[in-house]
Amino acid sequence: MPADPDPADPGPAGPVPAESVPAGPVPAEPPLVQPSSLAEQVALARSGERSLDDAIAQSLHRLDQVNPRIRAVLPDPRRRERLAAEAAALAEAHPYPSRRPPLFGATVLVKDIFNVDRMPTRAGSAVPPESFTGPEAEIIRRLRRAGALVIGKTVTTEFAYFAPGATANPHDLSRTPGGSSSGSAAAVAAGIAQLALGSQTVGSVIRPAAFCGVVGFKPSFDRIPSHGMLLYSPSVDHVGFFTAAVQDAVLAAKTLLTGWREGEDAEAPPPRIGIPVGPYLQQASKPALRSLERAAERLRAAGLDVRPAPALADIDRLNQLHRDLSSREFAQQHHDRYQRYGAMFRPESAALYLAGSQITDEQAEAGRQSRINLRQRLHEQMDRARIDLWLSPPAKGPAPQSPPPPRHPPPKP
Repeated sequence: MPADPDPADPGPAGPVPAESVPAGPVPAEPPLVQPSSLAEQVALARSGERSLDDAIAQSLHRLDQVNPRIRAVLPDPRRRERLAAEAAALAEAHPYPSRRPPLFGATVLVKDIFNVDRMPTRAGSAVPPESFTGPEAEIIRRLRRAGALVIGKTVTTEFAYFAPGATANPHDLSRTPGGSSSGSAAAVAAGIAQLALGSQTVGSVIRPAAFCGVVGFKPSFDRIPSHGMLLYSPSVDHVGFFTAAVQDAVLAAKTLLTGWREGEDAEAPPPRIGIPVGPYLQQASKPALRSLERAAERLRAAGLDVRPAPALADIDRLNQLHRDLSSREFAQQHHDRYQRYGAMFRPESAALYLAGSQITDEQAEAGRQSRINLRQRLHEQMDRARIDLWLSPPAKGPAPQSPPPPRHPPPKP
């Protein structure tokens, strides 16, 4: 939780367009928040109780119902035609229910920084999509092998940084849905898909998950491959995902994570949990701290040991190291693109590129080395405090009001 505003935090919605009112009785609008179960969808599809066509139709019906209001999923004029062909091929490849792969029939959405065959990558930018072309992302291939169907791409801030997308928080259209993975989190909360990919450089999985009321899972570094993803900062970028429930996250993790070992800790004693008291936690607002205490009390009531554990006393220095490293690598990742298309960058992205260009290699290397040192230090602190896990707020406070829409938004895809 950085001391300054997370550059991938405010993904504002802007005003919701007024809709024409039909003559006669006005039908009630469907609820915007309606998460659906990945485990249930997969179980029905694998058993044959629900066809792939029905699973797709259910997701697309929900998309048509709510996306005009939350604006989480990007348009795709060939979506239905593409999905029908992919479903037919998947059903033909796996005719026997007992042999179907673990995510057979899962409908998935993908943050628009991952390359997906037959879908342009735009990364929330007006820069021509040809700038982002490349082989399909490894995580997409992994999903396809597991039997998942990619419904489409979700809205992201430009280059997964700060320049906002159009997505609204489905719980409150006037509030931000969170960081650069805003479209993915909002779409899962709204039940458009049961699983959505995101990425995190600072807090762009856990923060939008918290703001949208879904499960956000950011694994350890490189446990989900980033090949085929538009990188922000290769040294700290993580691929993560969103689901509606913890059991759904476990189901997805078994397929998506490299090196998953089933039941490894099944016989382990209950974990002891530490709250990182000190300067790090002092960055949070009073509402966030009250929410943290309520979570701690619920865990204690369930019989778990939750205790304070001092940590991260030098959080200001760590935040600066992280900013230096990530901004320097952002500038390196976009150097050629900026030279050619810099005039098309949103002001926030251009400013980050220019700032990152001023960071020296020595400053960036100090940040890179700090990752290893911090990990070792945290483990030592956990050993001294005799804890197994950390519990901390996913954001500094509640989802803030969305700022005004950009004056010159990029053209619609």
